[in-house]
Amino acid sequence: MRVALRIAYDGSKFYGFQRQPDVKTVEGELINALNKLGIIGSPREAQFQGASRIDRGVSAFFNVVAFNTTNLKLIQPRILNHHLYDMWVLGIAEVPEDFHPRFHAEGKTYRYYLPDEGFDFNAMKDCGRLFLGKHNFSNFARLEKGKNPVRRITHLEILKQEDILVIEVSGESFLWEMVRRMVMALKLCGLGLLGKDDIKNMLEVTTERKIPPAPAENLVLWEIKYENVKFKIDEYSVEKAKKEFFERFSRAIVRATFFRDFYRSL
Repeated sequence: MRVALRIAYDGSKFYGFQRQPDVKTVEGELINALNKLGIIGSPREAQFQGASRIDRGVSAFFNVVAFNTTNLKLIQPRILNHHLYDMWVLGIAEVPEDFHPRFHAEGKTYRYYLPDEGFDFNAMKDCGRLFLGKHNFSNFARLEKGKNPVRRITHLEILKQEDILVIEVSGESFLWEMVRRMVMALKLCGLGLLGKDDIKNMLEVTTERKIPPAPAENLVLWEIKYENVKFKIDEYSVEKAKKEFFERFSRAIVRATFFRDFYRSL
């Protein structure tokens, strides 16, 4: 049987998604847990595949892996989560034998959490609208050889959450560092260092000006859409994850608050 797992993880605790020797990665830790429980043998034989091999530091609320297994008794989120750290299995789905979590994805949504530096919010929104639709993103990506630079952005929204701007971007697929470079462009627009004409020229590739990427640690893979794949949510695992998320949130917000007060008091 082929199954897919919906996973979430804190990207700051891993050296990226893809397995690497002698370092902690998302794929490596998950495969180790599956091996330990006897759910899969070798990744190659199990046809283990991931939806998105995101960079070091990038987190996920919704990434997907798939593999073949005959051990149906232990393939349960609550069992897997006892063997995982900084990662949570939130749902499981039985999928067709030819299912590939990357190539069968219909679209992805990312969120970037950007501290508000007193940006011109309207300027950022005006520049953001230019990214919608199909464009050549050569100037907003780290291109791999032979990769088609044309991509379609279906949704881009900038939301204010107190001292943070949440930039949400959806598309059919993305290039390497594409979202992080788009975010940096929006930041520069908000600071008045770039304008709408600059963005237009870069999207039309009439300039060789490249935008550097924003830091990876603030980026989250928020959702992946599939047709006819419904993940069964394990309530026990969700409650356990909520408790652990709140503990991390509590620690982070206390430190963020006193650093904010330090900053405002100077």
